[in-house]
Amino acid sequence: MKKLHTRSLILVGFFVLPMISLGQQKDSTTVVKKEELSLTEVENDTATLQAEQVIDLSSVDSIPDNDFILVKSDQTQKYHLKDHSQAAKYDSLWLKELIANAPLFEAIYEDVTTLEPDSTYVLDLNTDTLKLRLEKLNQKTPFNVAYNPSLENVIKSFLTRRRGLMQRMLTASQFYFPLFEQQMDNHNIPLEMKYLSIVESALNPKARSRVGATGLWQFMYGTGKMYNLDVTSYVDERSDPIKSTEAACKYLSKLYEIFQDWDLALAAYNSGPGNVNKAIRRSGGYKNYWNLRSYLPRETAGYVPAFLATMYIFEYAEEHGLKGQRVDRTYFETDTIHVKSLITFDQISELVGIGKEELKILNPSYKLNAIPYVDGKDYTLRLPVSHMGKFVANEAAIYAHVEKELNSKESPLQELVKQAEEGEITYKVRSGDYLGKIADRYGVGVSQIKRWNGLRSNNLRIGQRLTIYPRKRPVAAVKPKDTPSKGTVSSNSKVHEVRSGDSLWTISRKYPGVSIENLREWNGISGNNLKPGTKLKLCDCSS
Repeated sequence: MKKLHTRSLILVGFFVLPMISLGQQKDSTTVVKKEELSLTEVENDTATLQAEQVIDLSSVDSIPDNDFILVKSDQTQKYHLKDHSQAAKYDSLWLKELIANAPLFEAIYEDVTTLEPDSTYVLDLNTDTLKLRLEKLNQKTPFNVAYNPSLENVIKSFLTRRRGLMQRMLTASQFYFPLFEQQMDNHNIPLEMKYLSIVESALNPKARSRVGATGLWQFMYGTGKMYNLDVTSYVDERSDPIKSTEAACKYLSKLYEIFQDWDLALAAYNSGPGNVNKAIRRSGGYKNYWNLRSYLPRETAGYVPAFLATMYIFEYAEEHGLKGQRVDRTYFETDTIHVKSLITFDQISELVGIGKEELKILNPSYKLNAIPYVDGKDYTLRLPVSHMGKFVANEAAIYAHVEKELNSKESPLQELVKQAEEGEITYKVRSGDYLGKIADRYGVGVSQIKRWNGLRSNNLRIGQRLTIYPRKRPVAAVKPKDTPSKGTVSSNSKVHEVRSGDSLWTISRKYPGVSIENLREWNGISGNNLKPGTKLKLCDCSS
């Protein structure tokens, strides 16, 4: 059997300490050579398989003379790959919880980017009590947790409008926070920074914003490259929980080194250090976030309050009746192995008996539900220990099986390569959309859209974002609203005149079919700042 390369076994949320080595056994009961298969071996295996159907011995004579083969049961049409060690079964609560949490990113993203800190929300929370609690928080963290009416309003907003989301985060955080705390401790970053991941992504490694920021820590493409996060047609390491967390810690450390203030480091993480420096200049030299807030981009004005509100809610969850789902075993065990061939999630799922949704959660950085093999690159497959043993014990046979499939006419490789070359788009569901309409628009199948986005039904909601690998690119017709608001242009115009308070996001919302990316491309815009009076093109046109 080929030499095995495995990473450390990681406990607590499949990424966290302590690390131990995964034991290996070299013999296999399911990777068989024709001349070595005996009735005694099969009878011994039957006790372990229990109610499952065993391999039909009548098929042995028809096995070709290959060194390694995999046998599928005629009765169940499933592969029965067996492991040699009795690895502990992980608690499926975690995978179910994380899969269910994926859509929550849309809600938190909408809140943070459109947050109105000065709006008033009704909640039975005494202001004096809140002041005392914030003061206690301020004493134990380097962040500036000072009471002000804006922060109170954001806290009340989250406790009323996003109460359910915060309760779900209390559960999911048990899975990810140990990893974050370990990395933050390594980089001498305040452990409370872990709450930033909730504001950024609602703990969804696959989260992707309207402007292309991706992963738990919402890295833009350029910033991710700066911190060695590889992005290719197959792989996006911004979605890798371990690598992206380490990159986020390095980036936050660098921002603190610049500003010597964690509040400003947070603001710079969201809007870029250049915007924070401009705000400092425009304010006359202030360096307190709350004094700078009115000079920062609108999205950033609600960013730090959202972070502080999340910290408060987690620290005082019990006082507000919020309880995450607790279990005795708050972790499950996983391990990684370096792949030696391109292998698809479909093949892994079929061979080792793990669901594709679980594979997506455990391996979120692979964009096309396949793990590539590239010379000089170390791409790894992460599996629960109970399934990793099956893969390791049958490794040679699995790769022989994969190679045979990839060389066949029914190989998924061509489709995957085509998707990789064409790239992906993010489509925002509008009123009147349904899967068939969207599929026809981009020349793909309904089943493909469902598979790419992990949809279990045909139901869509307005504002939902879908990842699509289009076969054709429709030309979006620009249809501004029939009744333009003050400062906009008439419905048959191809330009928009920027007015005070406008942003790329608010402008894109006014014109269906026009995205922030479109506005940037058509007008040669690289940043977010807009000057009142500027005329923006609303189409890919010369006029």
